[in-house]
Amino acid sequence: MGDICRASLKECGAIGVGQTPLAEDINDAWARLQWMLMQWERKRWLVYHLVTIPKVSTGAISYSVGPGADFDTGTGSMRPGRLASCFIRQLQGSQNSVDYWLEILNSKEDYNRITLKSLVAGPGEAAFLDTDWPDARLYVWPVPQPFVYEIHPTFYMQLQFQFATPSTVFNFPFEYYNAMMMNLAIRLRPKYRMGTYQGDPLPGMAKDSLAVLRGGNTQVTRLRMPNTVRRSGQYNIFSDRPY
Repeated sequence: MGDICRASLKECGAIGVGQTPLAEDINDAWARLQWMLMQWERKRWLVYHLVTIPKVSTGAISYSVGPGADFDTGTGSMRPGRLASCFIRQLQGSQNSVDYWLEILNSKEDYNRITLKSLVAGPGEAAFLDTDWPDARLYVWPVPQPFVYEIHPTFYMQLQFQFATPSTVFNFPFEYYNAMMMNLAIRLRPKYRMGTYQGDPLPGMAKDSLAVLRGGNTQVTRLRMPNTVRRSGQYNIFSDRPY
């Protein structure tokens, strides 16, 4: 990590060739690199992988999501900021395990419109992630029957963003190193009261490095038409909406 910090200090013009940065400069770059990665993992096209974390239903209305929570995202991680997708798997009553896709509710207002939130049934219809802090809360509706269904929420992968010291060794896909160095250099310039100038190549190279990540990480889901468009809508008295 220290190599990324030193290279960024040179790239932004804070130090020259052959110069050794001060410990204060390294520490400032080290902090800003971690802050930058914290923001990157909230952007789908900067995250190279999605992670599905399964858990057998206990019959609870909601489950905690985060480091050490019901859905454990791992030590040193942050709680996810978005639910990418979710399905539940039937564990009993079938020769094969059957998966049921759930509609993602993107706001608390949509979840609040459900009339009977404590309804226990299967196989499930919707999922909502309440991005509380420090742990998020995952709601699945109707509430899956305990030990009959397994919940499979999918989240953006947690990028490594916590480093004990600037000398910490970390492991990212190769295309991330140049993007980290170039974009950290852009973020360091305001600290040293340095701006861009005519013909400055750094902003363009930083933008191009992010475009490389975007091209490799972008995954576009297939278009799905609402059920009410494909057929005559039917009314669900429990959710107060058509299906």
